[in-house]
Amino acid sequence: MKHVGPIGKPHDGRGPHAAQLSSAAGEGRDRAPRPASPPARRDRLGYLIVIASYLGMAGSGPLVAWAKAPEAPILMLRMAIAAAFLSAVYLRPALLADWRRPGAAWRLIVMTVISSTTLLLFFYAVRHTNVAVATFLLFLMPVWVALSAPRLLHTPHDPIVWPALGVALAGLTVLLVPDLMGHGVRFSLLALLAALATGIGYAGYTLIVKSLSRIVQPTSISLTETAGDALVVLPLALWQLHASSYQFTGRAWLAAILMGILCTAIPYTIWNVSLRRVPVEQVSILGYIEPVAGPVYAIFLVGQMPSLWTVAGGALILGAGLLVMIFGAPPPGEEVAATAEPL
Repeated sequence: MKHVGPIGKPHDGRGPHAAQLSSAAGEGRDRAPRPASPPARRDRLGYLIVIASYLGMAGSGPLVAWAKAPEAPILMLRMAIAAAFLSAVYLRPALLADWRRPGAAWRLIVMTVISSTTLLLFFYAVRHTNVAVATFLLFLMPVWVALSAPRLLHTPHDPIVWPALGVALAGLTVLLVPDLMGHGVRFSLLALLAALATGIGYAGYTLIVKSLSRIVQPTSISLTETAGDALVVLPLALWQLHASSYQFTGRAWLAAILMGILCTAIPYTIWNVSLRRVPVEQVSILGYIEPVAGPVYAIFLVGQMPSLWTVAGGALILGAGLLVMIFGAPPPGEEVAATAEPL
């Protein structure tokens, strides 16, 4: 039976030495090494999700060519259809709850501003240089991600990132050689700076989405982005429609619907999911699959056969993707834990 000692603390009558031994034993138990957590493994499903998202996004370019519509109006329609689809399927009270999470609102706003601005800059770059130059500078984005992610997101350095980036950039250069050497290439300083800014902008966008993926639902990210992009591109789309007197045809409407759902709403959402599972540097390198898949889609949509340059460049890019998937470092512990969170 316990009784109270002279300073008002209960003890069990075993004496001070026994109490000290008991305390030391307890401290020893506290200091005992904890079992090591199992080493993180590469997330094969995460890689498949990344690849599926980029394969979906790659269909937009060939569908625009197939639709034969001005770029800004069909882009605006694509984003609006994507936002409407996501609202109909996913809009829940959780969306407002996500906006109220600490640090979420300003990140969602910055993400939308960066995404919309880079879209407009890419349009400007394409019109004042050409698609190949603008695309090459845009796809420097993984370089900026690899340079900044370890510092800004405090992620460990992945040794395979730079060799894979070198192979991927070589493949992109080979893929774009015919256009880069063509007579239609124009070099405007402002356009080149705009194209360079798109790559830097999308790197910032990727890092913001990576940080968002830890605190909000993937659908909240994609819905916010598509709705914001549609609103920002709307004035340019209206101006192009007025200047060209273009009238949307049935083919253009079908292309916009396919792009909105299959090339935007679904791929954007699962890409946001992939950022929870795969290191952001590896996700950005796997993005080089997109310019490889585009020409494949063009075979079926507009009957355009890929050149030997495209095949050779595509092979190098796929090799870079395999390097990342086979030798890439597994995600750190907190990213592994995030894959268990409900979406």
